[in-house]
Amino acid sequence: MDYKSKFGFGCMRLPQTDKNDPTKIDQELFNAMVDLYMEKGFNYFDTSFAYHNGVSEVAMRKAIVERYPRESYKICDKMPSWALTSEEDNDKFVNTMLERLGIDYFDVFFIHNINIPWLKLAEEHNSFEYIKNMKEQGIAKKIGISFHDNSDLLEKFLDKYADILDIVQLELNYLDWEDPAIEAHKCYDLCLKHGLEVYVMEPLKGGVIVNQPESINDDFKAFNPDKSIASFALRFCASLEHVKMVLSGMNKMEDLLDNIDTFENFEPLSEEEHEFLLKEADKLRENLAVPCSECGYCLKACPLEIPIPEYFRLYNHHKVQKESNIYRLYYDKLGEEKVPASDCTQCETCIDYCTQKINIPEKLEEVCEHFQEGFSPYG
Repeated sequence: MDYKSKFGFGCMRLPQTDKNDPTKIDQELFNAMVDLYMEKGFNYFDTSFAYHNGVSEVAMRKAIVERYPRESYKICDKMPSWALTSEEDNDKFVNTMLERLGIDYFDVFFIHNINIPWLKLAEEHNSFEYIKNMKEQGIAKKIGISFHDNSDLLEKFLDKYADILDIVQLELNYLDWEDPAIEAHKCYDLCLKHGLEVYVMEPLKGGVIVNQPESINDDFKAFNPDKSIASFALRFCASLEHVKMVLSGMNKMEDLLDNIDTFENFEPLSEEEHEFLLKEADKLRENLAVPCSECGYCLKACPLEIPIPEYFRLYNHHKVQKESNIYRLYYDKLGEEKVPASDCTQCETCIDYCTQKINIPEKLEEVCEHFQEGFSPYG
């Protein structure tokens, strides 16, 4: 099996010159990363209309399209399901994406983020018929969806639409494989049942898998000190027979180098390694305060624009490093600069949009209680 062909470059989290402004791409570093990735024989890039507020596509045009022949790379882009307001929006968004990228066809095109509320919008505005026509006209070579819900919805969806699709992109990693909220294993099996290719997003669960408590890091070092935690996570996904692509969002050259090494010298996951990872997944879930992947979709739904993923990140970090007071300082600063977590009105609008099925208002209340439990920011 050609495991090397399974390594895709995810362009959701590109290197930035200003970490607080997603539109400020470090183009020079991104170009260098693209050059190394292409030089090593990899060629698949994944983006979306929404990534980096639309600038991901522009950065890709500069790094890839303007510097390499069209047949040497593949580009996947995605229709922003949540932004659809009319049938005409399908054309509007696709034309904008093609223009930003500077291309005249997509190698792969998805309807982005299928869940209960956004599936409804895509159906109301005839987006599935639209992407079917895109494929027939050669504007997209392959079509599919990125899916962010449970197996019940996926089963109903595939019963209705599988015959027009080529690919389902799933959130799949060893932490979510047997998780009852994400049901990655069940979703994978449903795709196989319908004869669809599986592409993997979030193999590191937005960084959660590599930012682990020290006790879990120690377990990995004892098990195999020569392999990174990221390499185990990528191999878990790529070792699955029907997974055709595993995306990794990389914003550091060292991450790219580690991933290249994983796929150039690929070793299918052994049964012992598989069991070890599932055991570590159980331990990680016990240590994790909130299983947030920081996808940011809740931000589009929150009427107050509370920076939900940032609060959850601080909470997760402090639960693991309880002796550090710095996270309380960050928490206070975030509430001053943006919107306090305590401003949540419990409207619950965000819950349907959460890819991890988190009860966000409940967890935000927990965050507030945690950081107000009478501890001084000065120790």
